[in-house]
Amino acid sequence: MTTNVMSANRELQKKLCEIVTKATGIQLPENKTTMIEGRLRKRVRATKTPDIKTYLKAVMEDGLLEAELPHIINVLTTNKTDFFRENAHFKYMVQNILPKHPVSRAFKVWSAASSTGEEAYTTSMVLAEFAKRASGFQYSILGTDLSTTVVSKARKGVYTMEEIVDVPGDMQDKYLEMGHSSDGKKLARVVKPLRDRVSFANMNLMARSYPVDKQMDVVMLRNVLIYFDEPTQHRVVTSVADHLRPGGFLFVGHSESAVVTDPRLKQLAAAVFRKESM
Repeated sequence: MTTNVMSANRELQKKLCEIVTKATGIQLPENKTTMIEGRLRKRVRATKTPDIKTYLKAVMEDGLLEAELPHIINVLTTNKTDFFRENAHFKYMVQNILPKHPVSRAFKVWSAASSTGEEAYTTSMVLAEFAKRASGFQYSILGTDLSTTVVSKARKGVYTMEEIVDVPGDMQDKYLEMGHSSDGKKLARVVKPLRDRVSFANMNLMARSYPVDKQMDVVMLRNVLIYFDEPTQHRVVTSVADHLRPGGFLFVGHSESAVVTDPRLKQLAAAVFRKESM
């Protein structure tokens, strides 16, 4: 490949990344070029395009952008998550939030970057355990994510043995059904009573408004702000906080506390904020 062709490819890729950033808020710096190309090759193969040069030209110059952009966003977005990730947040919820919640009102949680569903289902397990000790306690959980691929997986609630390794053994026994894939691989599925408590939807945190209840008790916005630039971080935090009821709680990733500057949010613990009445 000549230097001129490589340069042209880099320029098309840069323009494509700018479009993805505008659509999602996710920063795709030039030092990630190798990673970006590697992920785009999945679309090269899926579209049966000869090479990445032809694919980039088709997307950026030959009218394929509108059809391909959702797929490109799916392959470029990072969806790292685990069951019981940053478990201190779940302990804080059980010890400090749930005991004070009025049983007369359903407890509402929004997992705002839910990825493949582990965070939402972890929350459902924790709340199901609390419900056994609190007569009449009801709850609902909403998980939203930009990627259609991960939302589809989350709705199924099916995970590999490697993916459930952090679920405590007693909770595995109660809340996961063991089975096998068609090729004999061992899998686990979240039990139906828990799946019924959780709904998933596609949603872009860059949207001007969110189709989400504005009386959430807890919003989990964890480990997504790090992918945004500073103005986007502040805008997203403000927009998400609008959906918390007064006295509701925002959880962010443990490396993200410093970016929470909304004056309505008072920090109570590591990466835990409460919305004050103002």
